[in-house]
Parts: sequence; structure tokens; C-alpha cells
Amino acid sequence: MAMRRVISSAVKTVTANSARSSSFSSPFTRNLHDSSASKKIVGVFYKANEYASMNPNFVGCVEGSLGIREWLESQGHEYIVTDDKDGPDSELEKHISDLHVLITTPFHPAYVTAERIKKAKKLELLLTAGIGSDHIDLKAAAAAGLTVAEVTGSNVVSVAEDELMRILILVRNFLPGYHQASNGEWNVAGIAYRAYDLEGKTIGTVGAGRIGKLLLQRLKPFNCNLLYHDRIRMDPDMESQTGAKYEEDLVNMLGKCDVVVMNTPLTEKTKGMINKEMISKMKKGVLIVNNARGALMDTQAVVDACSSGHIAGYSGDVWYPQPAPKDHPWRYMPNQAMTPHISGTTIDAQLRYAAGVKEMLDNHFKGEDFAPQHYIVKEGQLAPQYR
Repeated sequence: MAMRRVISSAVKTVTANSARSSSFSSPFTRNLHDSSASKKIVGVFYKANEYASMNPNFVGCVEGSLGIREWLESQGHEYIVTDDKDGPDSELEKHISDLHVLITTPFHPAYVTAERIKKAKKLELLLTAGIGSDHIDLKAAAAAGLTVAEVTGSNVVSVAEDELMRILILVRNFLPGYHQASNGEWNVAGIAYRAYDLEGKTIGTVGAGRIGKLLLQRLKPFNCNLLYHDRIRMDPDMESQTGAKYEEDLVNMLGKCDVVVMNTPLTEKTKGMINKEMISKMKKGVLIVNNARGALMDTQAVVDACSSGHIAGYSGDVWYPQPAPKDHPWRYMPNQAMTPHISGTTIDAQLRYAAGVKEMLDNHFKGEDFAPQHYIVKEGQLAPQYR
């Protein structure tokens, strides 16, 4: 009961935090589903194992199943949850042909390829429990007339806070000190030679959507020089609130920054955008934080720049692919402060995106539209940021 009350409360939070409106226009409309029929819903989440029982609000895992199993099954729907998502013999693959709804997350993404979409003859709806639907072939989904949606706004605070933490970890050269303390060492010089104040530094965000704006607002009290590059300029009031200056030319902005933060969606255009050439335009000793998507970066170019010292520190929680293989080079490059994909799946965020998923499933079963900001693909059209 306690979990249901918290999720119910989180529905209101998601609705309140999702203020953006998106416009979709399409030459056709499809109604793929019978709202009265029983549905087969498959959820793909990470497995919590022994941690599942340690927090009753840990709903974003296989064991927690978003806290919606009882609700779905009480309405006659079938709900299958797994973490086994890759390959022809995976549990997900067994259900592709007859599932109606697939729920995935960016933290343990089920890669929904054009081939899988072609096999999914009964598929109606692809839901992302969180933000970011680049693990789905969106063009194939649009061509198939599917709806793709995510819980916009659900983990904006979580990711922005994490980005601020990573900036401070890199600027203050925190990790060597932590390692010294853990290893029984004491060498102040080995930390202090590359530890700085955040005040007065130039921080630039590549992308200034919800997360980027919130990060800029969080950074303002630190008295930094704040810059942003985005396809859409903020309105003057928001620029005043953040204290950030718009940089139309990305290369020009990168050359000014002590810290670069990636906050742009992964699209065909942005994939690999930070490559060897772009890194060469940055200051020697630049710090980079990337909680957006790992594939925005040229993997080897980042390794090489960290090894040469051109990048003095790289921190993020996103990799490509995910989960990252044991031999992923970012695990072993110098000056990294990487973690698994965690920033957007705090307990608070889980409750918000679980509530958002439940709300959209309820809309779907009733044949009702979602709040417009949640749509990534609707009636054959992609959301503007993915076009």
C-alpha cells in the first residue's frame, strides 16, 4: 500500500514537471489497438538481486517491476518482466512476436531494431521508463505506425544533480584523494597539483533542454562563466535566470570552456559528434562530463585524449553499448571517473517514471492520448529533437 501511495503521488509530480508541449502533425492516423482486449506487456529492466529487498520503493528493477504488476493483472493483462534482452535466444526475443506493449529503460536498454519491429506483429506501443529513446529504431517505429513515448521530466532533477556532482569531482581532483584514503596513503601534492575552485571557470553545456537548463540554474550560485549551445535559443527571461550566454557556434564555445557538459539527445546527426577533430578545438586540460549518451563521443578519440592529457578528466554514466563490456576502453583510460548508468535511476526518479508509465498505460488501454510532451513517435512523425 505504501508503494502505491508513493507512486500515486509521483504521478502528480511527473505531470507537474512535464511542462513542454510538442506538436506532431501527420497525414494519417492509426488506431492499432482494441482498448477492451487483454494485452501482453513485456518489461525489460536491470536485475537487483540481493538489493531488491533493501528498499520497498526500489521499483525500477526486475523484482520491483515498476510496482504495476498487481494493477495490470487485476485488469486481465499479462505482464512479463526480464533482464534477458540480447540475442536470438533471449527471453525478450521469445515474446517479440506476440507482445502488445514493450517497456524499456535507458539504464538497461533493450535495443529495438528494425528487425525486431518487423517481427513484432502485434506491437502497439513502445514505452521508455525514463528519458531517452535512442535504443529504439525510431524511423522503423514511425514507418510501422507505432507509438513511442517516454516519461518526459521524470529524472531531470536526478541527472542535473549528478552532473553537478561530476563537475565538482573533476574540478577538485577528488578521485586520487579517495583512492589514497582507501589505500592507506597520504600524498597531498598528488591531489593538489590539479585541484581547482569551480568559481570563475567557464562551463559550457552542449544542449540546453530541461536537464541543461536545470544544470545552469544549479551552477549559477558558483559564480561561473556559463555558456550554452542549442538548436533553440532560450527566451530572455530564462537566460537571465541562468545567467548563461548563448553560443551559436559550437566549435567557438568548446574552445572557451574549462568544463564541457553533454546534454544533447543522441540522433543520427549527433552520433560521434565529439571526435578527434572536435576535441582538438577544446582547451588542453579540458574536463568533460557526459550523462547524455555514450555514442555522442568517438570512443577511441576520448581514450587517446585522456591518455595524452588533452582531456584532463572525463566523467559520465553512459556507455555504448550498455551494459558496457568488461573490456570497454573507458574502464581503463587515465583520468576517468566513470560509473554504470545510474544518474537517472535514483529511487525518487524510479517512482516518477513508474508513475508516468502507469499513467500512459492507463491512457493507452482507454484509447486516450498521452500528454503531448511524452510522445517521441506519434502517427508516423518523430518528435522535433529526433528529426
